[in-house]
Amino acid sequence: MRVTPDVLGFEFIGRHAEAITNALAGNTRVSGTVIDETRNTFTLLANAERKSIIKESTIFRFELPDHAIVEINGKLLVGRPEDRLKKCVKRLW
Repeated sequence: MRVTPDVLGFEFIGRHAEAITNALAGNTRVSGTVIDETRNTFTLLANAERKSIIKESTIFRFELPDHAIVEINGKLLVGRPEDRLKKCVKRLW
């Protein structure tokens, strides 16, 4: 699968994700399955714990259906999931 800006319109619930947060104390990594999505957060199930991750300050790595791994800046994912489909994104590369 070729990675295009259309990947922002994908459904992320149920996908494996790794969140890399650039906190003041250093980089924090959380890996798990996305179980919920709101306008500003993803909720990951990691080691039987629910972790809420703020989208705007995080870089996410998602595994796509064809097992490709894609890295997305969380700033591009901010907004309600249904509104992301309408968003027009200029070429990212």
